[in-house]
Amino acid sequence: MYQTLGALGSYLAWTLLFILLSGAVFGSLVVGRWRLPRFYFLFGLAFFAYAAGWVSAYFTLGNAAGEWLGSLAGSVLMALVFAAGFGSSRSTLKLSAVLFVSNSLGYFLGAAFFYSFGRPWGMLLWGIVYGVFFGAGIGAALHLVQQHQRR
Repeated sequence: MYQTLGALGSYLAWTLLFILLSGAVFGSLVVGRWRLPRFYFLFGLAFFAYAAGWVSAYFTLGNAAGEWLGSLAGSVLMALVFAAGFGSSRSTLKLSAVLFVSNSLGYFLGAAFFYSFGRPWGMLLWGIVYGVFFGAGIGAALHLVQQHQRR
């Protein structure tokens, strides 16, 4: 993808794929007024905010510093969108922490697999590990942000 689309184009394509493929799965975790079409909009906005924070930090700082700051910035931006969308601003700090930990664990553990195994298996393992950890964090964040609605 890097050769065909370049770095920014690749990140944009991955972002769109993540939103389209995982929005339906995460939409099934939403209770009450947020059904799939409306949730897709919120999830798309949250994930684009995450991607913008991550890419901005990474392209500005590069290397590990950019990756760590990107994980933090992206996680906080996603948490802000989820908290605002579900009317639960008091949960922003908790959501940010859950998303940051799961995102960072998935990303850096996946990177370790990539550097251990190389291409193509390392890249595949990176994607799987990152998806499982960050996906679990997003699911947990959606559960937390809806706690007040379930009461």
